[in-house]
Amino acid sequence: MADTPDLIEDRRMNTDDVLGVFRDAGAVLEGHFILTSGLRSPIFLQKARVFMHADKTELLCKALAEKIRAAVPGPIDYVVGPAVGGLIPAYETSRHLGVPAIWVEREGGEFRLRRFEIAKGSRLVIVEDIVTTGLSIRETIDCLRQLGAEVVAAACIIDRSAGKTDVGVPLIALAEYEVPAYSPDNLPPELAAIPAVKPGSRNI
Repeated sequence: MADTPDLIEDRRMNTDDVLGVFRDAGAVLEGHFILTSGLRSPIFLQKARVFMHADKTELLCKALAEKIRAAVPGPIDYVVGPAVGGLIPAYETSRHLGVPAIWVEREGGEFRLRRFEIAKGSRLVIVEDIVTTGLSIRETIDCLRQLGAEVVAAACIIDRSAGKTDVGVPLIALAEYEVPAYSPDNLPPELAAIPAVKPGSRNI
């Protein structure tokens, strides 16, 4: 039986707790999915079904903020979310860290900090929802470093690579949950037999 939110808050959340929140929200889907990275998977974590619930989002992001605070020495000036997927977790995590939340968004296919100005040397933490290949985080780091910022860490609710992805800075994950992911030209027969759907937000 899964712990209640009150019991979870009395200790550090673990991977089972996080997946329990996702399952409770009906957010662990099975089928044939095209991930944001372009890889294919029989499991998709539909975080939107979690983020539609403020209490579930708060529970996860408060725990992530505590983990960031324990792992990052020194001050944090901003939390940065890559749009679209990182907007909600970055905002809610920033609330628990007590710092402003800003975001990057695509312009001409590349991330830009379109709506904000930051001072050179600002210490930033990138917060994502779910990491598979880490591409969005690496692109966000490139954007922010061009502005003279210091990206001290990245963080996510779930690391689907289970620690295998290198994003170029320390990656702080609330949960690690490795599920199969395949290139489109190397699908197992049982997955190839199912029509693929693309529920991600990379092209938004």
